[in-house]
Amino acid sequence: MGLAALALAVLIGGCGWFGDKKDPKKDWGPSEFYGAAKEELNNGNYENAIKLYEQLESKFPFGKFAQQAQMEIAYAYYKLGDSAQALSAIDRFVKLHPNHPNLDYALYLKGLVNFKEDLGPLARVISQDLADRDPKAARESFEVFKELVNRFPESRYAGDSRERMIYLIEALARHEVHVAQYYLKRRAYLASANRAQDVLTRFPQANPEDRRLALGIMVEAYDRMGMGDLRDDAKKVLARNFPNDPLVAEGKNRTTSWWKFWN
Repeated sequence: MGLAALALAVLIGGCGWFGDKKDPKKDWGPSEFYGAAKEELNNGNYENAIKLYEQLESKFPFGKFAQQAQMEIAYAYYKLGDSAQALSAIDRFVKLHPNHPNLDYALYLKGLVNFKEDLGPLARVISQDLADRDPKAARESFEVFKELVNRFPESRYAGDSRERMIYLIEALARHEVHVAQYYLKRRAYLASANRAQDVLTRFPQANPEDRRLALGIMVEAYDRMGMGDLRDDAKKVLARNFPNDPLVAEGKNRTTSWWKFWN
C-alpha cells in the first residue's frame, strides 16, 4: 500500500483509532439535565449549574423541569452575587408563570436579592455624605416582602419576610434622618424639614429615637426659615411624645440657638 493510500485509510478510520468524542449529554432528557444541574448547584458550582439549566431550558422549554430551571437560575445568580441577572431571571419567571404555585418563593428571592444589595450601606452609620445615596434596593425589597406577606400570609416565607420588613423600616427611617441632618448642617432647611417629615409620615413604626430626631430637625429647620407656626407645631408634637428632649427644655427659656444640638 502506497503512502497516499495509507494516509487515506488513517483519516477514514481515525475515529476508531482515537475514540469517539460524542457529547455525553447528547442523549440526555430533561430529568438528566436537571439532576446534573442540581448537583452542581448543591456543590456551589453556580456557573456550571447555570449553564446546565440554560441547556435544559433550551432543549426542553416546556414542562416542570424547565420551569424549575428558570427559578434555580435566579437563585444561582443570587449566590454568585450578580443581582442584576438574578432580578432579571426572577422577573422573567413571574411574567411567564404568574400563577405558579411557587410564586411566593419567587417574591421572597427577589426581596432577598434587593435586601442583600443594600444591607451593608444601611446597616451602619458611615461618614459618606448620605444625601448622595438613594437606598432604592432597600425600598424595593420592602415592597416585595410586603407583597409576599399580603398575598401569601400563610407562606413558609412570610415570617422571615415580616422580620426583614421591620429591619428595613428602621434602616430606611435612619437613612432619612441622616439625610435630613446632612441638609440641616448645610443650611438646606426646606429639604431638611421635608426629609424629616418623611420619617414621620412614611415610617410611623420607626424606632422612637429616629422619630425624636426627625421632630427635632423639623423644629430647627422651620425656626431657621422663620416659619414660627410650623416650628411651634413640630415642637408641640415633640414635647408631647418626648418631653425630656433637650430641644423641649431649651425652648422654655430660649437663650441659645437650637443649632448647637446639630453641630
